[in-house]
Amino acid sequence: MSTPSAARRRVAADAAPNTIGERIAAIAWDGVAHDLDTYGCATTGPLLDRDECEQLAAMYASDEPFRSRVIMARHGFGRGEYKYFAYPLPPLVASLRECLYPRLALIANRWNDALGIATRFPSRHKDFVARCRAAGQTKPTPLILQYGSGDYNCLHQDVYGENVFPLQVAFLLSDPAHDFAGGEFVLTEQRPRMQSRAEFVPLRHGEGVIFPVRHRPVQGTKGVYRVNMRHGVSRLKSGRRHTLGIIFHDAE
Repeated sequence: MSTPSAARRRVAADAAPNTIGERIAAIAWDGVAHDLDTYGCATTGPLLDRDECEQLAAMYASDEPFRSRVIMARHGFGRGEYKYFAYPLPPLVASLRECLYPRLALIANRWNDALGIATRFPSRHKDFVARCRAAGQTKPTPLILQYGSGDYNCLHQDVYGENVFPLQVAFLLSDPAHDFAGGEFVLTEQRPRMQSRAEFVPLRHGEGVIFPVRHRPVQGTKGVYRVNMRHGVSRLKSGRRHTLGIIFHDAE
C-alpha cells in the first residue's frame, strides 16, 4: 500500500521561496495535518534542492560534524549505519529543526489533547530543547543514515528519553531514479485487537516524510484510541541511499 498522492505537498512554484523557513511556510499544512490524521504520515514535497542533498550526504564521509557512529548489525537493528550530529548542528540541519517544529507542535498538541495526555509543547523549539536539557537529555538526535546494497532498517521507534516530541521527519538525500533501487520507507500501525497495517512511502529526491515517533490518535466507533507506530526501511536492492533524520527531542 502506498501513500495516496494527496499526501504529496509541492512547494508553490510561483512563490519561489529560497530560505528553508520560506519553503516550509509554503507547504500546504492543512493537507499535511489531514494526511497525518488519516494515514499516519504525510510528505513535504521536494523541500531540499540537489546541492543541499549532495552537501548533506557528503558530510557522512567525515567524523567532524558527528558525535557518534552506529553499525546497525552490531545491535540487531538491521544492516547499514548512521551517525548522530554533534552540537552545534550544521546550519541547514538546525534550520530544518527550528522551522519545522512550530508547525508540527500544533499537530502534536492536538494529538495529545485527543489522547488525554497532559503534556503540551511550546511554540519555539529552543524552549522544548531547554525542557529536554533540564531532564538530562542533552545529546542532539538529528542523524544521517547510509545504506548499501542488501542493507535495511528494522522496524523501531526513536524515543531516547522521558521527553519525546510525537513527530519526526526523514528526508531522502539520494536520487531514487539514479542512486539506488529498493529501500522504501515503511511505517506500521499496530491497532488494538486488529492486524497491523503497513504504509510504504516512495520518496522523491529531497522530499521528507513526516510520521509519528511512537503513537497517534485514531477515531473509532467508541471514541479516540491510541495506535502504536514503528518505522523502518526495506531492503536496498542496489546502489547507495542516504537519509537525513530530523528528531526534535534530544537524547540522554
